[in-house]
Amino acid sequence: MEKQRAGRNRTMTLNDKEREELRKDISFLSDNCAVDGAVDKTFNQDLFEVLDFLPKHFVDLLIIDPPYNLSKNFAGNKFRKTDDAAYIEYVRSWLPKVMELLKPNGSVYVCCDWKCTSAIYQVLSECAVVKNRITWQREKGRGAKTNWKNAMEDIWFGVADENNYYFDVEAVKQKRRVVAPYKEDGKAKDWEETDEGKFRLTYPSNFWDDISIPYWSMPENTDHPTQKPEKLIAKLILASCPVDGIVFDPFLGSGTTSVVAKKLGRHYCGVEINEEYALLAAKRLRKAETDTNIQGYNDGVFWERNTLNMQKKKK
Repeated sequence: MEKQRAGRNRTMTLNDKEREELRKDISFLSDNCAVDGAVDKTFNQDLFEVLDFLPKHFVDLLIIDPPYNLSKNFAGNKFRKTDDAAYIEYVRSWLPKVMELLKPNGSVYVCCDWKCTSAIYQVLSECAVVKNRITWQREKGRGAKTNWKNAMEDIWFGVADENNYYFDVEAVKQKRRVVAPYKEDGKAKDWEETDEGKFRLTYPSNFWDDISIPYWSMPENTDHPTQKPEKLIAKLILASCPVDGIVFDPFLGSGTTSVVAKKLGRHYCGVEINEEYALLAAKRLRKAETDTNIQGYNDGVFWERNTLNMQKKKK
């Protein structure tokens, strides 16, 4: 039974006619393939069925958002919470194999929460050089009466070779409003006056507080329970994958990584076990052919929260 939604709800959904049509965009692997057979594809299969068929060392960037160590229902595919040791072994069962797809100068980002961050770090450090941990602030989350509200998530950043990897910090600057503008000799120092107000372009740190979780009024929103924001993924891709490079996501979900890669002029490859999510990814990829907008990213910079009206004026 379809959910009843308010008229202004912009959550992307599928009907039966769309499902039949979008199945044409879904791929399957049953034998070894060359790079051309993997690029710009969405594979609706179990990751372990696909990994051995994909070419080695063809990916510039891995973006991995695995099931966290929580009990979660992904449209019928249920992941069960387990103890820390078992979760570490679960990560070990796929992460080293996924790393074999990475080019010698490639990079990897792995998402996690506070509960599984130590497990992710432990296994990632066994097969990559860990460079940093990004912590990003969620603006949504359930309150807690006997604990602190969980409002943060981590993303571990690693590289195959710490002496040879791509990182474009100029591409991920943030545009922030200046609260106390400072002038030197009557001229603005490190900020500019615009029609939208006083702003400063800043280099990004490893704490991100400008991310909005997809919700019902955002056109990127789907019913996937752990969907990452396009803005979040855009930062990772712009920083760590060159134009025309290849981004791989082994737990694609409803397609955010592939969609953002396409919008930003990169190639993509994704694996998703659930057909409904794979079809949502296909629908979003079709939409991205004409709509390259990423909420919060405009004019080549990332804007802080609550500046959407200013961004519209900029356009």
